Parts: sequence; C-alpha cells; structure tokens
Amino acid sequence: MNYEDLTTLGIAFGLGLLVGVQRQRTNHEMAGVRTFTLISILGVMAGFLSREYDNPFIMPALGLAIAAMLLVANIIKMKKFDDADVGQTTEVAALLMFAVGAYLVVGSQLIGVLVGVTMAILLFVKEKLHGLIEKLSEKDLSAIMTLAGISLIVLPILPNETYGPLDVLNPQSIWLMVTLIVGISVVGYFIYKIVGKKVGVISSGILGGMISSTATTVSYARKAEGAKNISKTAVFVITTASAISMVRVLIEVGVVIPEKLGEIILPIVAEIVIVTIICVILFYLINKNHSEDEMPEPNNPAQFKSALVFGLLYGFILLAVAFTKQQFGNNALYILSIISGLTDVDAITLSLSQMMKAERLQTDLGWKLILLASVSNLVFKGIMAIVLGAKEMVKWISIAFGVAIVTGLLIIWLWPQSWHF
Repeated sequence: MNYEDLTTLGIAFGLGLLVGVQRQRTNHEMAGVRTFTLISILGVMAGFLSREYDNPFIMPALGLAIAAMLLVANIIKMKKFDDADVGQTTEVAALLMFAVGAYLVVGSQLIGVLVGVTMAILLFVKEKLHGLIEKLSEKDLSAIMTLAGISLIVLPILPNETYGPLDVLNPQSIWLMVTLIVGISVVGYFIYKIVGKKVGVISSGILGGMISSTATTVSYARKAEGAKNISKTAVFVITTASAISMVRVLIEVGVVIPEKLGEIILPIVAEIVIVTIICVILFYLINKNHSEDEMPEPNNPAQFKSALVFGLLYGFILLAVAFTKQQFGNNALYILSIISGLTDVDAITLSLSQMMKAERLQTDLGWKLILLASVSNLVFKGIMAIVLGAKEMVKWISIAFGVAIVTGLLIIWLWPQSWHF
C-alpha cells in the first residue's frame, strides 16, 4: 500500500472541506462543502491516472469537463431565474481546487497546501477586502502601485553583478535594499490606515518608527509647539519611534546577514531595552488626559523619487565605506558612520551589512558602526525636536535622548567581544 498516496488524498480531502465550508457559509447554491471536496479529490485522481498511464491529456480533459459543467450550470441558472446572480468567484475557485488536487500529485505538496489555504482565506475575507479597497484613497493606491513597480518591475530587470571601483556596486542588490525599506514603511502606513488616526500614543510611536522616525519627530515637535500642554506626550512618541527605528535596524541586518545576526543582536538589543525603559518612564509621566492622541497623517512612504534618492544614497555610502576602509583603515569608518547616521541610518546599516556579508568588514566592528550610526541619528532627531518643539520639550528630550546617547556610546566602548550568541 502506498501511504504517500493516501496522505495526498487526505490533504486534498482537507483542503476541499476547508474551501467548501467557506463557500457553503455564503449560501452559494452552485457549490458547497461536498462539491469542493469531490472536485479536489477528482484532481488527485486525475494526477494518479496521468501518472499511472503516463498520459498528459487526462488532467486537462477532466479540467475542461469541470469547466463545461460549471458553464452549463450557469446557463441553466440564468434561464431559470430572471435576476440570477452569476459570479465568477466560485467557478474559478472550483477550477483552482481541481488544479490544487492534481498538483498535490505531480508537483510540490507544500505549494499545493499553501495555495489551497490561501484561497480559503481570501474567500473568507472577501467582504472585508472589498470594503477596504473601496476606502483606498489616491495616495493609498499610489503607494501600492509604486511599491509594485519598485519590486516587481524595476528589481527583476536590474543586472545582478558588480560594477565600478572597489567592486561593491551591484544594481540589483542596491534596489533590493530599496524595496526592503519602502516595504517596511508601506506596511506601517497601511497599519495606520487600518487602525485609524486615533491610535493612542503607544501605537503612534510604533507606527511612526515603522514609517519614518524622522518625520514623526518633526510632526510631533511642531504639534507640541502649537499645543504646549502635550510636550511630554510628544517626547514619548518621538522616543518610542526612535526605539522602533532601532528595531528596524535589526530587521534590516537580519534580512541581509541572518547568519551573523547572533553576533550583532545583543548589544543593539541592550540599547533598545534602555530606550524602551525610558519610554515606559515617560509614559507614566504623561497626563492621563493625553493618553489618547491623534497621529498626524503620514505622507505617502512609497514615492519613486524618494526610492531613487535612497538607492543613490545607499550606493554612495556603500562605495564610501569600501573606499574609507581601504584608504584610511577601520578607525575612519567611525567618522563615516556618524556623518551617515545624521541623515539616514537605514542606508549606512544596509551598507555595513553588505560589507559584513562579503567578509570585507569584521562583525565585531560592524555592529559598533551600526549602533554608532543609530546614536548619531538620535543626536540629529533630538536637535530637531528641541529646535522645532516647545520650550517645555527641551528638558525631557535632553534627559531621554541624553541617557540613550550616553548608553549607546558606553555599549560601543565597553561591550565585551565574547558576549554574543
């Protein structure tokens, strides 16, 4: 007895039940739990027959038979009812279920299961998905289309080889990092759109860090200038966004060099923990009347011009890191990290990660440079908050950011090399 075939039948039976239950709950008259289960099993049997008799025509013939059956059922339905609701979702789902059953036999079972479960989820969230799409604004659509263009059109056509001096500029690798940064920002932006404007100060800080901690700093500093009684709230949101921006740094490092993350994560997490403790203290100092706050509407985080600028900046820093290390040694990289971190910590983080991946930079030096860039970015955002915000913010920003900056520098200076996973 072939237990693998029995397993395949069991998987098809389960997927058919899953999709069929969802369709029957929508009171669909054409196909329900029994029909979808039978169709998925028919797909498996088509695969078995094609394999047994080495005949590639059995599966498409049965697929066409199912399509014809669905077509006839719709024709009868339209003739019987004047206001017949003839859609395409169930018909396409039935054909896809047959294909999934067949693919479980002739292809990857993992892919088949993923497609079947994804289809069931899409059918389940159909109404909510339609409602969400109807609420999309032009800015939202622009963010989606720009991200799609950046990741699905531009990225695949770029050459995957290095060019220029020092052999470090890879167009596809550079644009992949652009896609990563834009993708993180877009996720934060749409979480903001889903949860709404009034998300509370904690969520405001988290979302602000995901979208852009610098933009969040500017927005809340100006907001505090116009309403001085929310100074502590503004400082809390700005500090929280800065903490999340460091979490972004770890995500970026984990994506580029997951094999080295164990050597890098502990000192950066230590800094994140310190900043988080500062956030907790600030949260309990906030007046209860300001525990809920409205997050300023963020700009579209996926603009092609911004993506292109980031790509150029990332490429320039990648080249600058390689040139500085070659010409002036490792010590000069500290100065470069400080300067680069003032403007964009993502670019220098990704550049240093690529250098560590290529074994052109030691890991124990790389994490120090990344953390130094994050500390430099804290200095820049702290100065912006003091300059743009209310006078009441100066004390709190100075204390919160001062502690975080000093702690970060001490970690860089004193962290033992042996403390890593």
